[in-house]
Amino acid sequence: MSRRAVIIGINEYESASISPLSGAVHDAELMTDVLSKNEDGSPNFECRQFTSPAQKVTRALVKGECERLFADGADAALFYFAGHGCPTTVGGFLVTWDGKDKDWGISMQELLDHANSSRVKEVLFILDCCNSGNLGDPASVQGAIENRAILREGVTILAACRSTQNAVEIGGQGMFTAMVLHALHGGAADVMGLVSAASIYAHVDLALGAWDQRPIYKSYASRLGPIRKCEPAVPLGILRILPTIFVDPIGTLLLDPSYEVTNKTADPAKVAVFNNLKIYRNARLVRTTKDDDLYYAALNSTGVRLTGLGRFYWHLAKNGRI
Repeated sequence: MSRRAVIIGINEYESASISPLSGAVHDAELMTDVLSKNEDGSPNFECRQFTSPAQKVTRALVKGECERLFADGADAALFYFAGHGCPTTVGGFLVTWDGKDKDWGISMQELLDHANSSRVKEVLFILDCCNSGNLGDPASVQGAIENRAILREGVTILAACRSTQNAVEIGGQGMFTAMVLHALHGGAADVMGLVSAASIYAHVDLALGAWDQRPIYKSYASRLGPIRKCEPAVPLGILRILPTIFVDPIGTLLLDPSYEVTNKTADPAKVAVFNNLKIYRNARLVRTTKDDDLYYAALNSTGVRLTGLGRFYWHLAKNGRI
């Protein structure tokens, strides 16, 4: 599968009138590091990173890289930007190294046009800049004939803030990017270890309060492909046998002392099941019906049941989707 990403971070600008940032370059470097490989070390996105002041990240460079990113031949494309953003009467702009007053850089609409016209199956924009919520919004030009900011199927946007808000840096790092990175490192992973754009947003959304910048999620997606794969909470082989341990997803599995390895009546087959139940319990897929601990559930011959989450994965396993 072909997956490629363009990662941009701009701390310093050619124009002295644009205040420098402190964390955009470091954020881009960290993003490249986490996106290039899954947690097990397998390749993920092939990343091209551009940072300023090390490089002159001009509008021409960004435009050319976007054209390459969204050219035919990729299954997934990701565009990340950390730097200044600017609202105008013709829509939002990403401020490039050579940006200046009234000629800021590359418009968010142009970025979206590249994505919408491409054949790339899945596109994800992650923008950590002020006014980044403008991406995907129609320009507010009076009398404008066309409002082109409509996402085609397969395009998703994660923006650091509303179109009217500033994106905050804290401790030399973008607050939004810090939370996205935490999500990609497993904070937003599901039981199978998969991190999607939707789960990243949910993770960031919960971390921010009513007085913080408000992250934005926009998507027209028919499927949620993983952005990164992390270590699963339950090994997939053990997750797949869930229906063989719980024949009935809403029934109770009655335990007895033979499930516990330290008991004289221990049954090796039942002990193996019990060990899997411990893994399921840690992942919140099962709960005891009476005793708080699985050990005492076995000694007291009480039972365990699937949780709502456990029933969900039971059905996935039963239908061969794991």
